[in-house]
Amino acid sequence: MRTLITGGAGFIGSHLCERFLAEGHEVIAVDNMITGDLANLDPFRTNPRFRFIGHDISAPLKVKQKLDNVLHFASPASPVDYLEHPIPTLKVGSLGTHNTLGLAKTHGARYLLASTSEVYGDPLEHPQKESYWGNVNPIGVRGCYDEAKRFAESITMAYHRAHGVNTHIIRIFNTYGERMRLNDGRVLPNFMYQALMGEPITVYGAGGQTRSFQYVSDLVEGIWRLLFTDFHDPVNLGNPAEITILEFAEEIRKLAGSKSEIVFKPLPQDDPKVRQPDITRARHLLGWEPKVGRDEGLKRTMDFFRNKLGK
Repeated sequence: MRTLITGGAGFIGSHLCERFLAEGHEVIAVDNMITGDLANLDPFRTNPRFRFIGHDISAPLKVKQKLDNVLHFASPASPVDYLEHPIPTLKVGSLGTHNTLGLAKTHGARYLLASTSEVYGDPLEHPQKESYWGNVNPIGVRGCYDEAKRFAESITMAYHRAHGVNTHIIRIFNTYGERMRLNDGRVLPNFMYQALMGEPITVYGAGGQTRSFQYVSDLVEGIWRLLFTDFHDPVNLGNPAEITILEFAEEIRKLAGSKSEIVFKPLPQDDPKVRQPDITRARHLLGWEPKVGRDEGLKRTMDFFRNKLGK
């Protein structure tokens, strides 16, 4: 099989490339490097079944070789990135999704869209089921990401219904692991960097807002299982183990053996107060649930960051 993965030089994309190569696929990674890192590809760049294409998927891409699978993972994904690049974020969620769906249609390939728990916005339902339509501010600062992903889901379902494309949609909840960027801007690398460097750990608001964190290998396994089903509606992939941001900061500080103080800053606009997946659908459909506990996953990730920082 031949699989094309957009955002292939990114954190999650590179782990997907590695998994599909391990399963015997030929893999084509596409990335414009707006947030990707070629170093993420180092473990398998010499693999003869791997090819990298530097390209912005918001512009059309033609691939002559037959594609069996198209996975669309290209997008800035952290608030720091999509607030800096709002228009490219909107374009890759709309034009990029359109272009990758066109590739899947042309090649008769399976298609999988990386959507996000952010389609739920600041949710009024807790935990969040796939049937929940969300509470999103379309003109707020986060709207460039939230609405791009909501549009991406809509056009993906339209291609399935109108053209019979074999589409799949995952809604990714907070995911972490090796190959995250230290300057990613998301809570986990922020906390780990600050704790390892002895800097104050920044908590926004009072720290009572909640998140749930899944390790990257669990996410990749769920993606692999969903791709080869005939199920087309969205599927939540996340770890239901919920924790407050303040508790999480204390957990990271302890793991790092750090004496960093915890400081509080104003909560950003439209920051979700809660975030917890209902994974009933994934359990029943895929026989999937997270296997890596937070203790083990955080230790592996902390070791990765220690090595990067020489700590």
